[in-house]
Amino acid sequence: MLKAGDSQRVAELMRETAAAELLPRFRNLAKHEIREKKPGDLVTVADVASEQRLASGLAKILPGVPVVGEESVHADPSLVDLIGRPGESCWIVDPLDGTANFAAGRDRFAMIVCLVHDTRTIGGWILDVPNDRMAVAEKGQGVTLDGVAVHGKAPAGRPNGLIGDRVRKEFDRQLSDGQRARLGELTTLRCAGREYIEMLAGRYNFSLYRMTKPWDHAAGALMLTEAGGNALRFNGAPYGPADPMESGIMASPSLQVLAEVRAVFEAVQMPLLAPPA
Repeated sequence: MLKAGDSQRVAELMRETAAAELLPRFRNLAKHEIREKKPGDLVTVADVASEQRLASGLAKILPGVPVVGEESVHADPSLVDLIGRPGESCWIVDPLDGTANFAAGRDRFAMIVCLVHDTRTIGGWILDVPNDRMAVAEKGQGVTLDGVAVHGKAPAGRPNGLIGDRVRKEFDRQLSDGQRARLGELTTLRCAGREYIEMLAGRYNFSLYRMTKPWDHAAGALMLTEAGGNALRFNGAPYGPADPMESGIMASPSLQVLAEVRAVFEAVQMPLLAPPA
């Protein structure tokens, strides 16, 4: 449904939005421009302005296709249902991924856009805003990072992973020395979009998340799959943006790495990692 040139128009819109709404506010926010949507979940004036500009621009690229944005979903949670409509399309937007980093002046934040049709992601764009790195994928057409095709491969040594602090602590607590030794460095950048960029760049080899909000993961999951890897739910089923957000996700641009991570994951037992019944 994307016409020739549409993907580039999305990328240009994202860069224009970042230049207009995010970068001028970075390390320049007043206290009243940052608030909590709920405890520990920040939003800033930059998030809201960025989403509004993106929604307006995307409406011009594909008229009539609704936008499911992170901030609009906070105001109206029923908008998430648009993602799971058979035969229908929608955009999913994270206008400022890594808001806590942004608000604290840390340069790890991104912008994510994806296009869903018939409950599946068919296009994804991630902009690493501070470093101006852009990843783009269309279903069946591969993925590029700054215009260069990405083909995932297993690392020569142990795979490094991106895992949240709580999950990492459970890995370290529960795994035997031998099991833990199958994996390399485990850390988090606290920005899903930046993490997907780093996996495509080869710095990290996999990620694991308990919560899978579609604006965080739909684009990146498509990208790693197009690179030759996959994104799986904790129960082993392929990731889908309309699936429950508590289903978990393990993702890698390498099928070999993903199999290794799944084998280690199966040795960890705790409610935090348990797949939904």
